[in-house]
Amino acid sequence: MTATLFPTPDFPTIPVKGESAGYPIVRIFCVGRNYAAHAAEMGVEVDREAPFYFTKTPTHALASGATLPYPPGTENFHYEMELALAIGRPVFRATREDAAAAIYAYGCALDMTRRDLQLAARARQRPWDLGKDVEGSAVFAELTRAEAFGAIGEQAIHLEVNGETRQSSRLSLLIHSCVDVVMDLSKYYHLAPGDMIMTGTPEGVGAVVPGDVITGGIDGLTPISLTVGAPE
Repeated sequence: MTATLFPTPDFPTIPVKGESAGYPIVRIFCVGRNYAAHAAEMGVEVDREAPFYFTKTPTHALASGATLPYPPGTENFHYEMELALAIGRPVFRATREDAAAAIYAYGCALDMTRRDLQLAARARQRPWDLGKDVEGSAVFAELTRAEAFGAIGEQAIHLEVNGETRQSSRLSLLIHSCVDVVMDLSKYYHLAPGDMIMTGTPEGVGAVVPGDVITGGIDGLTPISLTVGAPE
């Protein structure tokens, strides 16, 4: 291997329930507007024909329980509670059966967003990178193997800020199911172990400030937490 000019970071690793080894995050894909009520609160139409995506840099991932400094360049930093899925085997142009078999595990996740920068970019028809691909903005709790979690259906998904409920919905309201997302995304990428997919947030997103404590959960999965720290 060619020597590097400077040290390179390791891939972030998320624990898996019952496993001694963790799951390394190599890529992060995110599904936009995958709950109708959230799309409505953002003032946009739902595209039910196919999901659409944005990405986050894997080194921007954080483990649950961390403290994230309030990021620079924003005055409107939002939480988004999500179901994440981890790919466990290579899959490309997947059938429905292949897509289901490729899902290794599920977990709770937070998509932290500089909302003011995202909306400014959207208004100018520019990419969302400054709003979405923020240092520390992809937060993941311990993963649960797919077979242990079981079928996705009426499981509750919720988020609290300082103990007050802000988001409350059910996974059954996902517009594009996890299997549908894997099938669609595998048309464009050779998905492989290390690929994490965040499947979208329900309604109730909102701003947090330094000192706030975010908690969230999904029935059957390890809950998630994040403390918003002071700006650096």
